[in-house]
Amino acid sequence: MKFSTIGTSWITEKFIESAKTFPDLELESVYSRNEEKAMAFAKVNGAKHWYTNLQEMLEDGADFVYIASPNILHAEHVLTLLEKGKHVFCEKPLAYTEEQMKRIMALACDKQTFVLEGYRHLFSPNYQRLKDNLSKVGKIRSALLQYIQYSSRYDAFKAGKISNVFSKEFAGGALMDLGVYPLSMTIDLFGEPTDVAYYPVLLNNGVDGSGTLIVSYPEFIVTIMTSKIAQGTIPSEIHGEDGTLTVDHIAPIEKISLSKKGSKEIEELAIDQNELDMVYEIAAFKKMVEENDTELCQAYLERSLQVAKWTEKARLANDIIFPNT
Repeated sequence: MKFSTIGTSWITEKFIESAKTFPDLELESVYSRNEEKAMAFAKVNGAKHWYTNLQEMLEDGADFVYIASPNILHAEHVLTLLEKGKHVFCEKPLAYTEEQMKRIMALACDKQTFVLEGYRHLFSPNYQRLKDNLSKVGKIRSALLQYIQYSSRYDAFKAGKISNVFSKEFAGGALMDLGVYPLSMTIDLFGEPTDVAYYPVLLNNGVDGSGTLIVSYPEFIVTIMTSKIAQGTIPSEIHGEDGTLTVDHIAPIEKISLSKKGSKEIEELAIDQNELDMVYEIAAFKKMVEENDTELCQAYLERSLQVAKWTEKARLANDIIFPNT
């Protein structure tokens, strides 16, 4: 399979590095709106071609395209690629409204193409270990999931230089940049919630620098804490009537502990993983396309639809409004 990339940030480089571990994946071309960046990125990463015109890139021989453009452009780029019959691997968030997701799902079905939202944590071996052991804690009663990570761009924001991740114009903010990781995990583990409530800490431009998302289910609550303006140190936990699962970090998961009720023993569940943890989501995407697994693709897209639906509700309730909504 040949692939192209949109975006020239570190995450695209990491994707290419991970993809190169698969002997049957080949980088065909790269795209950037900036000619100098496109040329340099192609040279460094070994792409055959580079483009500054997206329509021209769509005429090359790539089977799928990896998207790591600014959040605000994801849905537009996905729809453009699907229209051309390209399979799509898109960094999160795939879309920031429920309507965008429905359009993507309909077009993917019409064009018989595959789309995957890049949630690397949900495809890792240690996440599967977490899922496999979830029943051991018994009936779920609560969970606390945190992704609190001080952004390297926050100091610049305080100095008056606003980057995409701190801009509503580019669909940034803590919820969309980091909060979608624990929310996607919550939905993957427990299904669609009955309601959400978001309590953001808004910066002076109206974007959420941090926030707490309360995700409601009939018999338990999941509390999600997310921030780009502070650094977290506490683990995440899932609490059941028979025990507790403790996770060191949402992405990547490197340590999982199981504590059973009435026992002082702690069972360590995590295994060693590839440091290039994007290889797991790439493998899943590749297998899905090669096996023409439309049912699995639909399941992945339904999860993405739920993330878009509930983050949109959370944002709109707090007047965090992105363009084109």
